[in-house]
Parts: sequence; structure tokens; C-alpha cells
Amino acid sequence: MMKMFFLLKKQILLALLIATSLSGRAHDNVIRAIFENALNSDVAYENLRILCETTEGRISGTPEAAAAVEFTRQIMAGMDLDSVYLQEVMVPNWKRGEPEVARIISSKLGTAELSVLAFGLSVGTGPGGLLADVVELHHLSELEELGREGLEGKIVFFNRPFDQSHYNTFAGYSATVDQRFRGPAMAAEYGAVATVVRSVTSAVHDYPHTGVTRYVEGGKNIPALALSPVAANILSDWLKTDPGLQLYLRNTSHRLPDVLSYNVIGEIRGSTYPNQIITVGGHLDAWDNSQGAHDDGAGCMQSIDVLRIFLELGIQPKRTVRAVMFMDEEIRQRGGNKYAALAHERGEEHYFAIESDRGAFTPRGFSIDTNEARLAAMKALQPYFTPYGMHEFFAGGSGVDIAPLKNYYDDVTLVGLVTDSQRYFDLHHAATDTFDQVNRREMQLGSAAMAAIIYLVDALDALVTE
Repeated sequence: MMKMFFLLKKQILLALLIATSLSGRAHDNVIRAIFENALNSDVAYENLRILCETTEGRISGTPEAAAAVEFTRQIMAGMDLDSVYLQEVMVPNWKRGEPEVARIISSKLGTAELSVLAFGLSVGTGPGGLLADVVELHHLSELEELGREGLEGKIVFFNRPFDQSHYNTFAGYSATVDQRFRGPAMAAEYGAVATVVRSVTSAVHDYPHTGVTRYVEGGKNIPALALSPVAANILSDWLKTDPGLQLYLRNTSHRLPDVLSYNVIGEIRGSTYPNQIITVGGHLDAWDNSQGAHDDGAGCMQSIDVLRIFLELGIQPKRTVRAVMFMDEEIRQRGGNKYAALAHERGEEHYFAIESDRGAFTPRGFSIDTNEARLAAMKALQPYFTPYGMHEFFAGGSGVDIAPLKNYYDDVTLVGLVTDSQRYFDLHHAATDTFDQVNRREMQLGSAAMAAIIYLVDALDALVTE
């Protein structure tokens, strides 16, 4: 009882501090309280554990995705929020089918089974699979060089490794992911019968990394599968010894009609400008081969945790703070697009949005998408974060799910939580993206960082530059 009394007293004193004195020192004290609260809490971490263990494989259109919707709705319904609701969205319903098979058949070297996984939206080979010669390429430009004469009837093997030279691994990912996203459709135009692609990962292990590939509506689509880095090395080495080897592939992936799903939303209503919206979110769906802990279960739980922190510390925002669990980021981004379209349709005013979708690693700062005046205003907030090791405040992209807001709001400021990226693409879209790979303190620092930046842009009216 005494512990509860002192906790309540602390919350009341903090609320009075926020309401009365808004000096720089007072804001420092609030930020300190936010980080202390987050670091001493395991609520979000425990919620992430349950999400990962009970809804593994929650790609859109699955029962697991539906269970994740209900789980996060129940979490927020159990909090003292002003509103919790579901937002309907039609989502893709792609099915992987039976376990994929990739087998090298060589007259010189024998046979070898390879670790393989179909990309999202890939079509299947048919129940009997297919067997064909293999052409190894490293750049999309080589497709045109070889042309239909060199590619027709063959399996194209894209084997460009992840670019390890960048400190920021997202730059390395961007320099490599084109062969997964665009390569299969381009190879189909030259008559290829299938593609296998070296997994887009900074790791060298035997886990294939999936991800969506471009699906051409009404066009020719061919099977597109990821090889683990180890499998890609084996295939490349065998081709050097036996260029005439063949590869057998079998996958039964297929697409069904779209199904109904939901974005999950919870709000703390603003006291002064309730019609101005601050969005904080992550995406609830995750690939069917993993628990989706870093991508992006943690981002969802951090977003909900922002609301918990505000409630426990008695922080009453001037503007409405809205946590959104977006559905279908991985395939078609229907959740983010629907959210933005409905916001515009309802005449909402969107002030600020932040997304966590770079894993629950140590936060380094924020990537900011806004005009020059507001960028300067955001950078001016950096000293508040110096005690917490966050120094990166720079112009850049925000996040896939909040980016559609720019289609309707010219003056909205969008921000992405930037984390230490060194290990993210070891796990990204692979079976290794599991709860045990998440460190509680790193995750909670991310929750605190988002809560702190939201508090500051709201309390200081930091983005009101006119």
C-alpha cells in the first residue's frame, strides 16, 4: 500500500510539473521520468513475448494475423484510453503451400538439397515441380545483355551478395534488394521459367530470407524463391565446376481472394487541440516463417507502450496521441494506405507521425521527413536526448506505413525511429527473427525515445513554425 501511495504521489507531482512549469529544466525532468519509467517496466516486453509465441507467422490473411489483431485490441481495451477501435482493411491472402524444394542435379558432382523459401506473392511451379538449366547473374542489367536467347527456358540465379561496405546496413539492403523485388518479373519477360535469389541479408548462414516480390497483374509471373546464403554459395561453386548442371524446384505457393482484416487503434484524446493527431505505430503483420519479433512485433508493442507511459506518468497531451497497429505492411501496405485515406476523408488534421520498424535495437535518433523549418525545429530537440546516447537527427525517410499521410497532408512531419542497424538484416524476414533475439533494455529505450519525442513536439508546439 505504501509503495502504491508513493507511486501515485510521484505521478501527481509529475503531472503538476508538466501543467505549471514548462521551462527547459522541467522538460528535462519529464524526459528523465519517461526513460526511468520505460526502463523499469517489462509490460511491453512481456506483451511481445505473448504475441510472438501465440501468433507466429501472422502474415495478412491468416488466422494468426486475426489473433494478433484481437490480442492487441484487448491490450489497449484493458488500458484507461479514451477510445480503442478497429479499422477495416481488405488485405492480400497469399499462401505458401507445401514446404519448398530446391535440388541441384549434376552429372559430375551428384545432387545437393538447398535451403529455399518462396518470396511473397510468388506463383507455384505446379505439383510436379520443374527442372531446368541455371544462369547465374549478379546485376539486373545482365538480363538485357543475355536477352531471350540466353534466358528462355532457364532458371535465373541472382547471386549479388549484400553490400557489407556501408556502416548503415539499410544502405546495404537498398543496394541489393532490387534483385528480389524486381528481378523475377524482369526475368520472366525474357522467357525464364523461374528465379532463385541469394537472400538479402548481412549474415552468412543457412536460413533463407523471404520478402515480397513484384507481382505483375495480368502479366507473366514465374516462381521466385530465396536461397539461403550458404545455399547460394553451394550453387555458385557447383556451377563453376559443372556449368551444365540443372536445378529442380518445387513450390505450391498461390494467391486467394483478398480478405477482411483490421488496423488496431487506441487513443489518448488531446486536451487543447483534440482534432490534431499525433500517430505512433508499427506493423502487426509478419512473415509466415518467423515470430516477427523485431519486424515488427516490437514496434507495435513500443507504440502501445508510449500510451502506457503517458498514462502512468499523468502526461496529458495537448493533441490526440493515437497508437496504430498497421496491417499488411509486408505485402501491399494496405493498412497504411487505408489509414491515411480515411484520415483525409474524415477531415482529420495530422500534426506528427512516428513509426518504429527498424527492430528493437538500441535507439540512435530519428530520421525526419519534413520541410526545412520543421527539420530545424526537430534538430533543436536533440540535446534533450544526449544523456540517452541519441545523436542522429537527420533528414530522411520515415516509415512505410505512415508515409501515405504525405499524399493528403503537405505539412505533416513524419519520423522514423533509428536504431543500431548492425544486426537487423541478420534476422530480417528469416526464421531467426524470434523473441529471444530481443533485449528488454534496448526495446524499452525505443519506447522511451518515441514517448519523449512525442511529448516534446506536443508540449513545446515544436512544429508550429508560422
